[in-house]
Amino acid sequence: MARKAQADQIRRRLRSGTVILGGMGALAATLTSCGSEPDKRCVDPKSYDSVRGYRVLSAAQCASTKGTSSTTTGRWYYGSGGSGRYADGGSFSKSAVVERGGFGSRHGSSGG
Repeated sequence: MARKAQADQIRRRLRSGTVILGGMGALAATLTSCGSEPDKRCVDPKSYDSVRGYRVLSAAQCASTKGTSSTTTGRWYYGSGGSGRYADGGSFSKSAVVERGGFGSRHGSSGG
């Protein structure tokens, strides 16, 4: 009888450990989906081409230059995705492309 009680106690511990690990995974997924940053690329706002989009610049050309008299030529362009020399399909407004959502929302799932 002692062995059966001991085996039941071990099973109970394993089940509670599984519940805790599963809960931690769900919490981690929720936190990462809520705090995601949109893709951000430095582009030349005067270089728009209707086929290719904006020409991508180096990040240094969009960097803040507080306290200096130099000017930057680029602007941050959010949510364009992809990679390459041109960016299109995004916005110069970060708040316009930030996805709000998580579990149960259309933005939070890959099924779309």
